[in-house]
Amino acid sequence: MHLRRTAAAALAAFSTLLIAASPSPSPSPSHAAAPAALYGDADPTYDGVWRQSYALLALHAADTEPAGDAVEWLAKQQCADGGFASYRPDPAVPCDPKTEDTNATAIAVQALAVHGQDFAVKRAAEWLAKVQNRDGGWSYNPGGASDADSTGVVVGGLKAAGTDVKSVTTDGRSPYDALRSLQLACGKKDGGAFAYQPDAKSGALVANAKATTDAVRAVEGAGFVVEAPDRDVPVRSECGGSASDAGAAWLGARLAAGGGHFDAVTPGSDQKTPDFGTTADAVIALAAGGHLDAAKGAYNWLAANSAAWAKDNPTALAQLALAAYATGNPMRDHVTRLTALGPVAQQKPDSSGGGSVWWIVGAGLVAGIGIGVLLAGRKHRL
Repeated sequence: MHLRRTAAAALAAFSTLLIAASPSPSPSPSHAAAPAALYGDADPTYDGVWRQSYALLALHAADTEPAGDAVEWLAKQQCADGGFASYRPDPAVPCDPKTEDTNATAIAVQALAVHGQDFAVKRAAEWLAKVQNRDGGWSYNPGGASDADSTGVVVGGLKAAGTDVKSVTTDGRSPYDALRSLQLACGKKDGGAFAYQPDAKSGALVANAKATTDAVRAVEGAGFVVEAPDRDVPVRSECGGSASDAGAAWLGARLAAGGGHFDAVTPGSDQKTPDFGTTADAVIALAAGGHLDAAKGAYNWLAANSAAWAKDNPTALAQLALAAYATGNPMRDHVTRLTALGPVAQQKPDSSGGGSVWWIVGAGLVAGIGIGVLLAGRKHRL
């Protein structure tokens, strides 16, 4: 699928690799708590497991082997009962169950599953099943009301663990039952969209773009890694069909109205700013439903406008890489920037036989021995 690199391009790529591998300045005191094995040097208190998992998923999709300590760090974040907290500064200290959450656990399951951590995956999937709500869904922290975002992420985690999601039930209700209960009916305003939760006072459902992306992806049985569909399934022009079709119709219409992206409202004001993260989520959700053209439209907007958002942000770079993967676009630039923010990664040995491998082998420019360039076929898009 890809053209063979020219020698000049290979030299440029190798120079980039040398720069990325060079020792970086010592972190500032405010970032000293970020572990060396973690992607990014920002405070990991609220997103350490989340961003590490996202990074590992993106690298896997790009056929890039992460450093072993990056996977090991994530595995050691698991609590004794199988769940994960957002971040454990000292894994030797037992977890407080109140800090464990379904989102960190479910995305960690997806990342650890593709990196062969089967025992950790099994224990985490068991924990997720144990904390399922009676309506079939999940809340962020166990014991709260189910929400579409958490339920959607957990579905992806269960699928990655090899679980039959429909069989995970409480009082006869599955995760899909919980999601359908949060979808606005066709014929009503915002029909097809999903609410985060029913309104606490009125019980009314209010359309939420992030909830809709997570729910649409989940009802398609997908996690965060979705391969580009072979052909396009046009988005419906109006609400109807399956839960996924109806949700995708709402997403497609809102993205088109927004010029290819969602907006977020700044708290305390009416000012709108682009919502890059939800737009990236929508790309994955639409691709999961086979809606390739609609997904590409949103990705094209992201590719043209997300540089400032993604700068030095491992989660954002991972989202961009996975959105590229889901639409058949090159992942290389996103992955190169992502790997520069964490432990050194290496390209997996080729085994598929199609496209080109961008990873450069050797250090001839430094030692005078020569440059080894591995050019082989690969299915995945770098």
